[in-house]
Amino acid sequence: MPIDRPELLATYLNDHLAGSTGGLEKAKRAAKANRGDRIRRAAGGVARRDRERPGQPQPMDGASELLRELHEDGAAVVLASSAKENEVDRYLDLLDARELVDSWTSAADVEQTKPEPDLIEVALKKAGSSDAAVMVGDSTWDVKAAAATGVPTLAVLTGGFSAGELREAGAAQVVESIGALRKDRGALAEIALG
Repeated sequence: MPIDRPELLATYLNDHLAGSTGGLEKAKRAAKANRGDRIRRAAGGVARRDRERPGQPQPMDGASELLRELHEDGAAVVLASSAKENEVDRYLDLLDARELVDSWTSAADVEQTKPEPDLIEVALKKAGSSDAAVMVGDSTWDVKAAAATGVPTLAVLTGGFSAGELREAGAAQVVESIGALRKDRGALAEIALG
C-alpha cells in the first residue's frame, strides 16, 4: 500500500524504535504516578527485555520492517531523535536504517528538545518540505512538539502514555503497536494529507 505524498515521517528513534534502556525508567516513573495497569505491565515487559539483553537496546518488534516498508512505499523518512549523536549512530545500526531513511537528527541539531518544536523544525528542513508531513511518536512531548509546527501525530502506545493522554495532547490517531501501524500504513498518508 504506497503512501501517496508524505514528505516526512519523524519518528522518536531512541525510545520508540530502538527501545532504549531509558524506556524502563520512563515506564517505572509512569507506574509510580499511578497511570494504570497497562503501564505497570509495560514496565514489566521492558524490564524482561532489559534483563535478557542488559545494557543493550534492541529494536522493537517490527521497527526495522516498518522503516523498510515506508522506504519501499516512497515516503521520505526523517528520524527525529533528541539522543546524542553517538547514540543515534548506534540506533541507526541496530535498526539497519541508514539506507532506509532520508536523514536523522540528534541533540546536537537543536538548543531545546521536545516538547519544544526545534527538533521537528530541523527534521522538516532535512526532509525538504513541510507539506503532507506526519509525526510518529510515543509520548505527549512528541505530540506537542509536532503540533507546535503544525504537523499532526500518529501516536503509538509504546512510550508509557495512555491513549487518552496522547489524544489529550493532540494526537490525530493512536495505535496499539508498531505491528498495528504496519498493517495500516495508509493511515499515515490520510493523517498527513489531512
